[in-house]
Order: sequence, then structure tokens, then C-alpha cells
Amino acid sequence: MTSGTPVNWAGFATAVPAPADTVGARFGAYTHHVLATLRKDGSPRTTGLEVRFLGGELWLGMMPGSLKALDLHRDPRFALQANPGDGAGMGGGDVRIGGRAVEVEDAGARAGYAEEVKPPEPFHLFRTELTEVVRTRVEDDRYLVVEIWRPGEPLRTVRR
Repeated sequence: MTSGTPVNWAGFATAVPAPADTVGARFGAYTHHVLATLRKDGSPRTTGLEVRFLGGELWLGMMPGSLKALDLHRDPRFALQANPGDGAGMGGGDVRIGGRAVEVEDAGARAGYAEEVKPPEPFHLFRTELTEVVRTRVEDDRYLVVEIWRPGEPLRTVRR
């Protein structure tokens, strides 16, 4: 894989298994998370969203005609922030995933998702192509530690 080429969830998990486990656990701790998309005028829109990790993919399902789906049709870039909950359960740190969302029209893929998730019909279904994963945490009550991963690059850790 070349630097900057987006990967799916399985590609991220293969590249950096331990961080992927932590990120997956943070998203798995809660059902709802925050999705940021770009409005028609370029300003950000944040909305709640459920996400699913199935078959090596990170999936985003949405109601038909939702503003976030319309945003992603216009500009597929997104950022997805894990729900921090009450803050007490953030032992895994704060995590964010950035990338592009690609709408899935394939009937087989949609049926597999629907069988597993049971979303209300009809629905938009997007698979994600990851361009960045960031984890921020506090270490030893002294340091802010930021771990940044991008496709084709090693995990970079910054301590402040």
C-alpha cells in the first residue's frame, strides 16, 4: 500500500493491530457516536450516528434523504468521533477516524448488512475508506499522548 491510499477497517487492523483493537473497543463501548460531514457551503455538520464493524469494514447506515447522507453524496469526506460517554470510561482514550464514505449499491452487500443489523428500510449504506485514525490520551497524569496513523505510514506518537 502506498502512503495516502485509503484502506478499509481490515487494512487498518492489519497495519497496526493493537491500536485497532483499542479504537474498536472505544467505538464498541457505546452505540451512538458523532459524525462530521461537510455541508453544501463547506461548513461542518455534526450529527449522531450508529456505526458497525462487520466483515473487515466500518459501515455507516443512514435514513433515506438524511442531511448527512446528502452531504456524503456531495463530498465523501468525514470525521467520526467516538462517544466519550461521561468521561470516566475513557481508559482507551479519545478516538477519531477520518476518511471517505462510499455508498454501497451492491444488493448482496446491502442484504448482508441488513441481515446482521436489521435497519429500517429503506436506508443508505456507506463503507468507509480510512485516511487517518487518531487516539488522544493522558499518560501518567502528566503527558498528553497523541497517536496518529495514516495508510502507508508507521504509527506516529507525540507526547506533550
